[in-house]
Amino acid sequence: METLYHQTNKQIQEVQSHMGRLENTDRQSVHLLENELQARIDQIFSHLERLEILASKEPPNRRQNAKLRVDQLKYDVQHLQTALRNFQHRRYTREAQDREREELMNRTFTSNDADTSIPIDETLQFNTHLNSAHRGMDDLLGSGSSILTGLRDQRGTLKGTHKKMLDVANMLGLSNTVMRLIEKRATQDKFIMIGGMLVTCVVLFLVIRYLG
Repeated sequence: METLYHQTNKQIQEVQSHMGRLENTDRQSVHLLENELQARIDQIFSHLERLEILASKEPPNRRQNAKLRVDQLKYDVQHLQTALRNFQHRRYTREAQDREREELMNRTFTSNDADTSIPIDETLQFNTHLNSAHRGMDDLLGSGSSILTGLRDQRGTLKGTHKKMLDVANMLGLSNTVMRLIEKRATQDKFIMIGGMLVTCVVLFLVIRYLG
């Protein structure tokens, strides 16, 4: 087991050393290096399966330590496998972006029988419409904010008016029935105001969601 353990540990260190070369390898050769590293990693996994079997056959006083050493090697090689896959994912993404950029450059000008059109004009027109929509949304949000401010001011005014009416009623000695009617009307006005605020908030939310 010791011989296979040291051999596997050496292979892991070699793979770690070669991983540092990936970023500096040219695009034509990087696939070969990736395949080589993957083959080494697969071989290490195969050795680890053998090491796990050998560790389970160790004497009881050495078995736990042997399993811990194998688990450490397993953790190291899994880390290397993840690093290799992440590099491949980044490379695939870069290559896809490069292809899209090249296609866009090649399609900058398209010739027709009678005229020459520039597809990028469509993008500019779309951006113009998008900016106009954003400005319209900003204006709408500003209007909604003004409406909410006005509703809050109106609520304050209604509260002040209500208080003054109660004070006047007390001074004039109006009946309890008239007082209750006044309070009922003030409560109705408050509910109407709250309903208006809720409707305004819902409209603003729907507009923002639709335009977003």
